[in-house]
Amino acid sequence: MTVQEKIENSATRTFKAVLPNTTNHYNTLFGGTALQMMDETAFICATRFSRKRMVTVTSEQVHFKQSIPAGTLIELVAKVIYVGNTSLKIKVDIFLEEMYAESRLKAISGIFTFVAIDEERKPTQVIESFVN
Repeated sequence: MTVQEKIENSATRTFKAVLPNTTNHYNTLFGGTALQMMDETAFICATRFSRKRMVTVTSEQVHFKQSIPAGTLIELVAKVIYVGNTSLKIKVDIFLEEMYAESRLKAISGIFTFVAIDEERKPTQVIESFVN
């Protein structure tokens, strides 16, 4: 399987309902909760791509473009955008959807970097077993 095929096969989509226990005093999704969901979805994508132990090393360029109110649906979409020797970069977008209307809007986007580690928790190659 090629690296491009691995990227396509590892794309990850997660859906959530924004419920009151995930919102702040403005009745919108907590920023920290959004980051946790994004990191988890990015982790799943990185693991599906590499099939190795992965750890988050950075989150960057997280843009909160639109608040996400309680009572809406969100879709998190993660995709590998860079493959290094021991690291991967995953882009995650959160799309906001109304429950009872045909609307969809990109609300948040960010990039997460992961490093593959071995049993001793030392960096290891991400693509050593791939054939291009």
